Amino acid sequence: MKKLKNEAGLLKKAIEIGERYANNLGYNKFSPTDSANQKVEALYRLLVHQKMIQPLASDQENLLNMKHKLALWIAKQLPENHPLLKE
Repeated sequence: MKKLKNEAGLLKKAIEIGERYANNLGYNKFSPTDSANQKVEALYRLLVHQKMIQPLASDQENLLNMKHKLALWIAKQLPENHPLLKE
């Protein structure tokens, strides 16, 4: 697993966009008290279910790899000239 440049920023953006996407699908279960880790796991599972990202192998399914998958997903969604991709 190769670390992305600005992976933390990409993950933050992925959570933001992912929450909006989930809400548009009718998933209104995120609350202000949910931790980032809970959101990461829920968004990862939603995106896998929606076939928007490839699932991790069951022995690789951990929080660190889920975060990396979300960062990769959003990096592919952003335009090439987005500031998060240049840092």
